[in-house]
Formats: sequence, C-alpha cells, structure tokens
Amino acid sequence: MPITKLEQMFDVLKERTKKRMAAAWANDSHTIVAAYEGVKKGIIDAILVGDKKIIQKTCDEHKIDSSVFTIIHADTDTKAAAKAVEIINKGEADFLMKGLISSDKYMKAILNKEAGLMNPGAILSHVTVLETPSYHKLLIIGDVAIIPLPDLSQKIAITNYVIKTAQLLGIDNPKVGLLAISEQVLPKIPSCVDAAIIVKMAQRGQIKGGIVEGPLAMDLIVDKESAEIKGVQSEVCGDADCIVFPNIEAGNTFYKTHTKMCGAELAALVMGARVPCVLSSRGDSELTKLYSIALAAMLA
Repeated sequence: MPITKLEQMFDVLKERTKKRMAAAWANDSHTIVAAYEGVKKGIIDAILVGDKKIIQKTCDEHKIDSSVFTIIHADTDTKAAAKAVEIINKGEADFLMKGLISSDKYMKAILNKEAGLMNPGAILSHVTVLETPSYHKLLIIGDVAIIPLPDLSQKIAITNYVIKTAQLLGIDNPKVGLLAISEQVLPKIPSCVDAAIIVKMAQRGQIKGGIVEGPLAMDLIVDKESAEIKGVQSEVCGDADCIVFPNIEAGNTFYKTHTKMCGAELAALVMGARVPCVLSSRGDSELTKLYSIALAAMLA
C-alpha cells in the first residue's frame, strides 16, 4: 500500500530494523526533540555530535532523558560535521542529519573529496516529500535547495531520485511531471527541450520505474480539467506523484508557497551521497525534522 500521509511512515518503520542516525552539531532543541521522538517511536537510534554541555542543558530544559542518545563532543560545528561523516564512513550509522550547522558547512563535509560521502561522478540533489491540503496525495519534488540551474544530466538524476523516493514510499510506477512554462516543445526554451529529451529517454527505457511526462505547465501537472481544456491527454496530468523543476527559483517558490501559505508539511533530504542526508532548515519545526528523519530511515 502506498504511503499517503507522512505520519504513515512511522507505522512502516516500526516493522523494520531500526536505523542509526548521526546528527551533526545537534545543539538545538528542534533537532534534539525530533531525535528523541524518533527514538521513542522505535524507528532510530541516535548519535548526537555537538557540544556536550549544550546538548545536556537542552535535554534538561525539555525533560528529555539524555541517556537514550549516544553523545559525542565536538568543539565547533565544522568538527561536528566531520565527525558525524566519519561515523557514517566507519559503518556506525546509516544516515546523516543536519543540526544547527549552516547548510554550506554541512554540504562541505559531505562533499569533502578525501573524507566525505560522495562516490565519483555522483550528483547531489535535494528531494522533498510534501503533504499539502490543496492536493489529493503526497508530492515528491526536486530540486528546491541545492542545484540552482540543473543541466540535462542533473535533471535526469533528479528525475531518478524522485522516482526512487516515490517507490520507497510504496508508489508503484509513479507519475512524474517535468515542469516548464508550456506543454509545447518550444526550441528556444531549454526547460521544454530538456523535458522532451527526458520523456523520450523514459519511453526507451533509459529512465525506469515511472511514467514521465513533459514539458508540462503547472496547471496541467496538478489539474486534470486544465489538461482536458487544453487537449493534452496524459495520465500524469492532474494526478502527478512527482514534479521536477527547471530551476531552483521555481522549486523553492513552490515549496515555500505551500509551507508558508497553504499549511503544507514536509520531509526533506539530500540524495546522491552514499547515505541519505537530512537537510531541513535550521528554523524548521520539530515535526518537519521528525518527518525528515523518518524519510531518511525509509531510504537508508
């Protein structure tokens, strides 16, 4: 059965072997509380890397039993990130989480050529699973946070990542909409041309596991009636599971519009490294971080 609500991930994970999480610079209450809830729900074991005194103080303030965690001291955020990555590389944890560290320092630790988490030629991309009241199912979207202007090879990687995420959420043969300004293949607009190429690749089996359609404007991706009015016949239209954005402005605007104005909840992580890497904002809620932990545990 496909997962249709983010909270359903907890029930699925309870039936699986617990995953181990290493959180980098886990000094903030949102990270600690989310990790604690994950431990309490029985879906993870948590290693918190950060300032021991701050972590203990935060646990005391929130009446959290710190003994449920493995706490490893680090003096600075960069040292904490490096240590958390080292823990992953030693096989002592299954996925990484961003704490109070900035995204650029977190990514630098992941991308470190000698001690990071990248295989040669891999492409990092941000994947978000969005649960919004304005749509009838979960939406898996990318990229909204890492790749500013993806080229064709990066769009192919993003397409594969959203398909993989959808499949791991129990969605067989997910429907992927490749966003552009128009459903027409307009030669002067790169997003339209790239979408047409990716669709042809999917038709020829070079991209597997999903139904890929594009170029499609946003109204066609999310509204079947708009597609019918415009004479576009596709089972993706109005029923997409995934959206691939042509650039970070389009993706980030969609993401923030839904979370800030439409009451959407989400889970977010980075794919392309050797393990899933939770990448939510430092200001995200405890629930968002908990959902992101659960998504990483699903994919790990």
